[in-house]
Amino acid sequence: MPQVVECVPWRWLKAGRESRKLVLVVVFVALLLDNMLLTVVVPIIPTFLYATEYEGANSSATENRTVAAPMAFAAPPFSSVFSYFDNTTVTVSDYVAVNSTVGVNGTESSSLPQLTGAGLPPKNSCVDGEEFLTEENVRVGLLFASKALMQLTTNPFVGPLTNRIGYHIPMFAGFIIMFLSTVMFAFSSTYTLLLVARTLQGIGSSFSSVTGLGMLASVYTDDYERGNAMGVALGGLALGVLVGAPFGSVMYEFVGKSAPFLILAFLALLDGALQLCILQPSKISPESTKGTPVFTLLRDPYILVAAGALCFANMGVAMLEPTLPIWMMQTMCSPKWQLGMAFLPASIAYLIGTNLFGVLAHKMGRWLCSLIGMTVVGISLLCVPLAQNIYGLIGPNGGLGFAIGMVDSSMMPIMGYLVDLRHTSVYGSVYAIADVAFCMGFAIGPSTGGVIVRAIGFPWLMVIIGVTNIAYAPLCWYLRSPPAKEEKIAILNQDCPLQTKCYATQKALREFPLTDSEEEAESEE
Repeated sequence: MPQVVECVPWRWLKAGRESRKLVLVVVFVALLLDNMLLTVVVPIIPTFLYATEYEGANSSATENRTVAAPMAFAAPPFSSVFSYFDNTTVTVSDYVAVNSTVGVNGTESSSLPQLTGAGLPPKNSCVDGEEFLTEENVRVGLLFASKALMQLTTNPFVGPLTNRIGYHIPMFAGFIIMFLSTVMFAFSSTYTLLLVARTLQGIGSSFSSVTGLGMLASVYTDDYERGNAMGVALGGLALGVLVGAPFGSVMYEFVGKSAPFLILAFLALLDGALQLCILQPSKISPESTKGTPVFTLLRDPYILVAAGALCFANMGVAMLEPTLPIWMMQTMCSPKWQLGMAFLPASIAYLIGTNLFGVLAHKMGRWLCSLIGMTVVGISLLCVPLAQNIYGLIGPNGGLGFAIGMVDSSMMPIMGYLVDLRHTSVYGSVYAIADVAFCMGFAIGPSTGGVIVRAIGFPWLMVIIGVTNIAYAPLCWYLRSPPAKEEKIAILNQDCPLQTKCYATQKALREFPLTDSEEEAESEE
């Protein structure tokens, strides 16, 4: 009897390793934590740098002037004579610019214009230091872009690596790197250390995203099921974006800078324990078929069109992340907690869009869904500068998030479909390309957005990226009926039209890939 009880956990564990749904859960959680860390810094970094670098330096200068001021005013003696009859001050020297009043009790109060003019912000302005905030657009943009730049550099190596050693080890390596990055964010207090932590996050994110999406594509070989699974996985991404910015702004305002990162580090540990149970990251399970080289995939025009749609659609929100909080500080006098809450409508709409169009895009045509999505992205970006307060941002940001959800939930399955249709059905490299496109948007967007804002202003930045999305949208029409390669035509079902709705994959549906080595070991025994 005790033996039966002892075997129950192992049976559950074995059944879990053969379940596609648990793999979907692992990928969902990994994308959730990755994007929570991606967006939790959005409201924290601008205000943290402003508080530590500008206000800190300015308060030190003010203290120095306060110490020096009494000595300066003590230099010319008998510069003013007080009249105790009518409580007024008679100035006898042009040197002194002090207005003093003496009360009946003999106390004196004076105001020093030299101390209040430069050191303290005017009462009717939002924040002091307009020049500092203008320069901070560039620095914050570069810090946000460093993650995407590093991910962009790492992705071409991660895709082929998954083809050689499988998905398990890279997925767990991504968890370890993300955990270290999160802890480093919690205890970094300078711009340089924050930049290093953000760069380290890019490496971990590359392993997690490429491996997770490739794993789902290899497990769900049917086009309809793959679209649904991608929609759920992107829902994890959307939920991370949804929770990250508001969570970061509220925790930073009321608890402190380290608190949100320490909570994320704890959640990352739980994700690592889940991966140890489900994925077995100690084993190597390479793909049985050699995948198409990355450079061959990059020469495919249909893959490039799909990758371009991912890049430009996400570039819009990438440009908003560093520039919108600073613009709100300058024009809306927004408190800290509102800087993150401004992204809440976009995050909720993205969560709805990815889950809704994961199913609906298969019926209406993924190319059409992407075309409409990119058009709505452009229109929403054009409306952002029209907002006068945080409530005016609800409509544009909500439309932006919903439209990006349409594009992402359509383009991710199309990437796997194009590989099945025109190349070898091995997915690590093509999802590395998809992640590269995503990262290019988040690398080019923040880095150039800050420069453009400094040169011509925030409204013109929105006009540029909005018009770019609208102009690119018609190219999605080419994904309506992509042709198959000649050597793949014989593999496809002759009764199935070359649409994204129906196709036969190159290889038959095989058993869950995570148990291949286990089955081989059992057969050897």
